[in-house]
Amino acid sequence: MSDKHLFQSGTLNRLALKNRIMVAPMTRISASVDGIPGERMQHYYQRFVRGGFSAIITEGLYIDEAWSQTYAFQAGLVNAKQSAGWRAITDRIHQRGGKIIAQLMHAGAISQGNIYRSDTLAPSAIQPRGEQLGFYHGHGAYPLPREMDEEQIQQVIDSFAHTAARAIGEAGFDGIEIHGANGYLLDQFFTDYTNQRSDRWGGDIVARLSLTLAVIAAVRQRVGHDVTLGIRLSQGKVNDFQHKWREGEAGARQVFAAIAQAGVDYLHLTEYDALQPAFADSPLSLVQIARQAAPNLPIIANGALSDASTAAQALEQGADYVSIGKSALANPDWPMRIRDAVELRVFDKNLLAPSADVKNCELV
Repeated sequence: MSDKHLFQSGTLNRLALKNRIMVAPMTRISASVDGIPGERMQHYYQRFVRGGFSAIITEGLYIDEAWSQTYAFQAGLVNAKQSAGWRAITDRIHQRGGKIIAQLMHAGAISQGNIYRSDTLAPSAIQPRGEQLGFYHGHGAYPLPREMDEEQIQQVIDSFAHTAARAIGEAGFDGIEIHGANGYLLDQFFTDYTNQRSDRWGGDIVARLSLTLAVIAAVRQRVGHDVTLGIRLSQGKVNDFQHKWREGEAGARQVFAAIAQAGVDYLHLTEYDALQPAFADSPLSLVQIARQAAPNLPIIANGALSDASTAAQALEQGADYVSIGKSALANPDWPMRIRDAVELRVFDKNLLAPSADVKNCELV
């Protein structure tokens, strides 16, 4: 498949997209202490629209004034000031003809910079693996979380739904992505070793997906059927990079079938390398497995798709869109460079050091 397919138009629900190239969600911790996005973030996001991306998926936004905030200086979407900050960004994006999707998230056990409270919640009271992330201002081990009760679980579902409605109605976003990946709360419920529950929120791989499915249903009910709604899933986590789903390909097929039946408009899959086999005993990538298990569900592929060749291969494997991460930071004009056969800049890891906030050089 040639890279020309990257420039075909498409739609996700009623959201019209001029090409198949999106900006991946990337945590840049550049809001104010109290979670308000400002002019710096406006300039940061606008560059991607000028560079030709069809849509931007934001960094993860926290959804309550309780346990959901994950990192210091993370943007939220839980009050009027935060909504107004995002509205200024979405208005600028729309003025330039761009589209922007809000990714909503809850930290769960791996919160490391919450201004609202210092304790954490999780499906089970199990010590998280790994250590807090230094480039997001964390240090040392994660705290031991408390096991969530039914009321707290329902509050999380309600917070996702309420914040999604705020994102569309007040902040002017074009769609919603639920963050069910990378080790955060929904992924903690989905993961075998972090979810030891014996109630309806625990069990086999499909049962452990129950909270994610409940959030999808609640968000859909609040925003209606015309709003673009997606879900992001992964195997690896920020605190357990090499994790693989224990149930392997068979379990993945069950998960993708359930997600398709849940009524989302897209599945956003992120892997360290999206093109590589997902499991040791299968030659298929996660994208290929999802395409077979959910043949009609639009898929966004993410992970090491840094150039035209790898991005085109992801489409060939069955993805409908690609999301570009670090290569987009190095090349905010990535689509235009690919279209015009201009050499891509190499990503400089120092851009995310000593912290991952937006640097002055990115605002030019």
